[in-house]
Parts: sequence; structure tokens; C-alpha cells
Amino acid sequence: MNQLDSLRQFTAVVADTGDFRQLAQFQPQDATTNPSLILKAVQKPEYAPLLAQTVAAHRGRPLDEVADRLLVRFGCEILALIPGRVSTEVDARLSFDENATYTRAERLIELYQAEGVPVERVLIKIAATWEGIRAAERLQRRGINCNLTLLFAFCQAVACGQAKVRLISPFVGRIYDWHKARAGSAWDEAAHAGANDPGVQSVTRIFNHYKRFGIATEVMGASFRNTGQIAALAGCDLLTISPDLLAQLAESRAPLPRALDAEAARQLDLPAASFGADEEAAFRFALNEDAMATEKLAEGIRAFVADAKKLDALLQQ
Repeated sequence: MNQLDSLRQFTAVVADTGDFRQLAQFQPQDATTNPSLILKAVQKPEYAPLLAQTVAAHRGRPLDEVADRLLVRFGCEILALIPGRVSTEVDARLSFDENATYTRAERLIELYQAEGVPVERVLIKIAATWEGIRAAERLQRRGINCNLTLLFAFCQAVACGQAKVRLISPFVGRIYDWHKARAGSAWDEAAHAGANDPGVQSVTRIFNHYKRFGIATEVMGASFRNTGQIAALAGCDLLTISPDLLAQLAESRAPLPRALDAEAARQLDLPAASFGADEEAAFRFALNEDAMATEKLAEGIRAFVADAKKLDALLQQ
């Protein structure tokens, strides 16, 4: 049995790509997209007609609407190839505007419904800022499921759980990147591999907290740099993995045992934590105390905004 098949025994495998032509070979349960992945896909010749068709069909409409229609078009193509859900991201420029995030999420769902896609097959992806979490809380009450992304800090995960968000995407690779860059020449790769990887440790802590306290929010590890990080999180609810790393897992026959165990986590003696809707100051302070999370959240939003602007420029051309 290859490592990808081994992983499927414990964890739902999700493909992290906008390139839907790659999906069939890996048979993922779900798929995730983001502005950077969609931008990468639309610049490939095989997707040029899809971009042109979307622009032609909605010429004269506001640019933000055309961009959303393009995201939904990709989402529909992906949903035709997978049994589960697709994550589609709200424009990162709205990351600090609760009401605008809520309204844009509603529009994305309406566009999907107009294409005959049921609401339960879509996850609205939102940055895990305070405003994003509050928008997601409102959307969840309406039956619109959300995937909170750019999640680096424990306080973000706790707040998402209390907001009854459907799914979170804690980032592994970007946490690893930060610690490696911070250490510089003193970084010891072997000493920070597997369960000792700082990104793996972050997701493990969140997973254990959720299971210990009966929080129903799904945990989906994201942003991997190598298959070792993936193996160290086998047993997580879901893992979203790039096509390159899916291919490496499919080619490897090395053992891949369960690493995270929900039943074992329920027995742990862990302290309770709270960052509810009336605890904004405590949330902001906890996030501010975490230099890595503060920096990576801001950097992630900036990067997604930059790619959203590039996508706008392509649509205008």
C-alpha cells in the first residue's frame, strides 16, 4: 500500500489546487482553492478559454462580480470531479470588514446555487481575522459553511471553535518557514522534523484541544512543505495537499501509521480556553503576543490581495 492510501485510512485527503485537470488521478474527497492557486491556473494555456468565456458572458458587470463568477466557474469544474466539497475564498481585501465579508460570501453561495450546486458542497473560505471569524459565525447560523484560513495562532482556532465554524485550515508550512528563517544558520532540520516540526506541533495542539473539549469544528492541516509534515499529522480530520506532494505520497511505500488520535486526545488533561464573541480585546492581545502568527497572518493577507489584483488585471485585459 502506498502512503497516500495509508493516509486515507485515518484522514480525508483534500487536493489543494485550482488546476482541476490534475484532480482525477488522486481521487481527493474535497478540494481547496485560493486567489494564488486560481491565478496560477488561469495563466496556463488550457484554462485560457475558461477565463475568456467568463469575461465574455459577464462583460459590463462590476469587476468584483466577474472575479467571483470566475472563482465559482472553477469551483463547479472541480465539483464535477470530486465527491465532496470545494472551498472558495472571499476577496482578501475584505479581511477586516465583517459585513462586506458576509455579503460577498452570500453572493458566492447564490452564484453556486444558480449553477445547481447545493449549499452543503461549498465551504466559504475566509481569513481568520477577528472580523472574519465574526462574519463566519453569522454565516454558519444561516447554514452557510465556512473554512477559516490563514490560521497560525491557537487563539484563532479557539475563537473559530466557539463561533461554531465548520472547518479551519491551520497552516503548517508557513509556521515552519517562519521558525526556520528566524533561526537562520542555527536551524537543525533533523531536530525539527516530524512531531518536532513547529507547524506540526501547532496543528496537533489545536486538534487535541478540539477533541478534548468536544468542539465539532473540523481540523484540516494545510500548507505543507514536505511529506514528513503530512505523515506527522496522519489522523487529523482532513489534510489539504498540493498535487506535487500527493504524487510523492502515491509513489512511496514507506509505512505511514496514525499520528493523531481523537480518542486519546479526549483523555488528555488540558486547560480550557476561551476567545468568544465578547472577548475581542483578549483575542487581539493573544494574537499580538504571538509574533509568528501576527506576521504570517498579515503577510498571507497581503499576498492574497496582490494575487487578487493580478487576477483583476487579467480580467480587465
